[in-house]
Amino acid sequence: MYEITVSAAFEAAHFIDGYNGKCARLHGHNWRVEAIVRGENLDKLGMLIDFKILKSELNKVLEDFDHRFLNEQETFSKENPTAENLARKIFERLALSEIFSGSTKLYAVKVHESPNSCVMYYE
Repeated sequence: MYEITVSAAFEAAHFIDGYNGKCARLHGHNWRVEAIVRGENLDKLGMLIDFKILKSELNKVLEDFDHRFLNEQETFSKENPTAENLARKIFERLALSEIFSGSTKLYAVKVHESPNSCVMYYE
């Protein structure tokens, strides 16, 4: 089994409705996102998946969040834009990409909202 990871970043603001503390106020993060892919079979070049292609697909997903107020996004109309919910939403969108086939699957998405705090979502 092979596992590769790429990361990308975006900036966005949010607040957590109903939270008792600072996060109830509008604030922003320099979010860092990792996409983790696993698979068993390498291509003819000896690659599980091209890092460049995976990073490009991740960046396409993140474009919808970059420099946005997440609470106003349709994506979060029914739930708070927490790091946990953001990780799941990114995973669900990225997993639809045509770059995944055979045994090569998106395994997890990790979202860092600060250098010391992150969440990982996987199915």
